[in-house]
Amino acid sequence: MQTATRHVDRMRRASSAAGADDLAAIVVAPSPDLAYLAGYDPPPLERPTLLVLRPDQDPSLLVPALERPLAIDAGLGDIVELVPWRDDTDPYATAVGLLPASGRVGLSDRIWGIQVLRLQAAAPALSWASASGVLSRLRARKDPDELDALRRAGAAADATFEDIRGLPFAGRTEVEVAEDLRRLLLHHGHDVADFAIVGSGPNGASPHHDPTERVIQAGDPVVLDFGGSLDGYFSDTTRTVAVGEAPPGFEEIFALVHEAQVRAVDAVRPGVPIQEIDRVARGVIDEGGFGERFVHRTGHGIGREVHEPPNAVEGDETPLEPGMTFSIEPGIYLEGRFGARIEDIVAVTEDGVERLNRTTRELTTVA
Repeated sequence: MQTATRHVDRMRRASSAAGADDLAAIVVAPSPDLAYLAGYDPPPLERPTLLVLRPDQDPSLLVPALERPLAIDAGLGDIVELVPWRDDTDPYATAVGLLPASGRVGLSDRIWGIQVLRLQAAAPALSWASASGVLSRLRARKDPDELDALRRAGAAADATFEDIRGLPFAGRTEVEVAEDLRRLLLHHGHDVADFAIVGSGPNGASPHHDPTERVIQAGDPVVLDFGGSLDGYFSDTTRTVAVGEAPPGFEEIFALVHEAQVRAVDAVRPGVPIQEIDRVARGVIDEGGFGERFVHRTGHGIGREVHEPPNAVEGDETPLEPGMTFSIEPGIYLEGRFGARIEDIVAVTEDGVERLNRTTRELTTVA
């Protein structure tokens, strides 16, 4: 599907879904939502840029006059009505003219709080709600082009792991290894190296550990969690390696995490509530006696954001559908000793699951 046609279709589907959710309009500020819907990704500045979608009406984009040329260059002039406003005018008065006279208006999650307050003041007859239910449902099910971008991002992250496992760990700091991860992500095609967690030895027991100047020692397990964006879509993978011989008790912990991850992936299929994936992984670790040491959800949706709905966690009853993509990343964390986590991105297929990460999940030894 051509790019412009794709974005017209997405805005049309969002408008239709808004009506089905009893929303008279949706207002979308600069964010991954706007990039997904319209292919436009301006910075979220104090000057309001607002996409307005209404059932059975053409979309409009309120845009600062000085940024109108950027919107035209992005191709928006062909798919939305551009409504510019100047700095010496009131943009919220202009915005009211794009909104219905009454009803509920859904707002995207990333809109500035002050912009919400000024919209409410300018249109007191309207009621306001979150549009995240509509937008999350649309974005959760990826189209073929999005799946292809996520596959390429996953393959680039896999290549990064294959390279990093061949580099020395012992005697180097966590920061140095993290810098290598970022460099390799870019080398293998990422536009942005967004994060690189390197948790060695006891630091691996902190799931979101920031790399430090700690020198990695022989015998350390090391949690490597890294990713970034490629063509606007994210990678996110975790592998746990051992520097030489692993310490006593680690291989047993790692084996539990490995089994939990394999069984959770095997449970993915259309129609299964995503919370069931969490239950499967957590059940393995509970049975192994370490349930209290599994301190986070089993997974999160991924796409234009590294964390987006749905989530593999108790209470999220979203039924899995073909095209949904999310992480599966069980872990066990023993404070003062070490941690272990294995993470792959998976895609729901028509009859099961596709792993978007292909590197070994077995315990890998590095130098």
